[in-house]
Amino acid sequence: MPDDSKNGLLYAFGAFGLWGLLPIYWKWLQHVPSMEILGHRMVWSLVFVLGLLAVSKRWAWIRQLDRRTVGIYLCAALLLGANWGLYIWAVNTDRVVETALGYFINPLLNVALGVLVLGEKSRPLQWVAIGFAALGVLYLTFVYGELPWISLTLGFSFAFYGLFKKLAPLGAAEGLALETVLLFPLALAGLIYLGVQGDSTFGQADTKTHLLLIGSGVATALPLVFFTAAVRRLTLTVLGLTQYMAPTIQFFLGVFLFAEPFTATRLIGFVFIWAGLVVYSVEGAVFRRRARRAKA
Repeated sequence: MPDDSKNGLLYAFGAFGLWGLLPIYWKWLQHVPSMEILGHRMVWSLVFVLGLLAVSKRWAWIRQLDRRTVGIYLCAALLLGANWGLYIWAVNTDRVVETALGYFINPLLNVALGVLVLGEKSRPLQWVAIGFAALGVLYLTFVYGELPWISLTLGFSFAFYGLFKKLAPLGAAEGLALETVLLFPLALAGLIYLGVQGDSTFGQADTKTHLLLIGSGVATALPLVFFTAAVRRLTLTVLGLTQYMAPTIQFFLGVFLFAEPFTATRLIGFVFIWAGLVVYSVEGAVFRRRARRAKA
């Protein structure tokens, strides 16, 4: 394997591994209200990303901004903020398995949005994969008597976030900088309100809590930096397969570390979704291999 591909795999494992382990980080902050964690995550992510851009002197993108670009990133930022907030709340209310389910179905939702919104061509087995995922969701809904809304909201919000990012012209770090700039006023206002009301954890907690809140920016942005480096070095096939590493780690953390209930009934629902992912992954790998051969 060429050195570039080896480095790409290391970056991919770093990105998806850190994303997979993120529930542990939020559990360390379980004593802090989820919305306060979200506010600090937005603020310190902006500080970290601006630091990266300052070191690399990448400011030319600011001159490219126009009303359309800012509008796209505003929509993306609102979706990202909602996704972050729900994810933190779900983790800290012992719903890590449900968050894993959301990110398992996310790739299949991306395919559906690509076809329905962007007019991309679909292949029959892609719809078979989506059908398996839909059966899993329906099974969980009827058996438990409740729609798995946390999983679906996380999956759809991140899928629509990806859709807006596909339309966006900026790089990963620059885009995250603009998104956090747009979220910054809301986050800062919320943190100031908590401080005025005397409900803020920041400034009253122990040193460990302060460091964890500040470090949330690094925990958010560092995997994205690794992911961007991996994208440049790996094929989409390899990257597509490694992306399941994150929800798999989350799933095992929820079941074995946090001891969340995982009944045989819930397992059946997951099996449908996993079957869809297997079909999706194998079909994608075969399709790309045939396309390369035809091109050669």
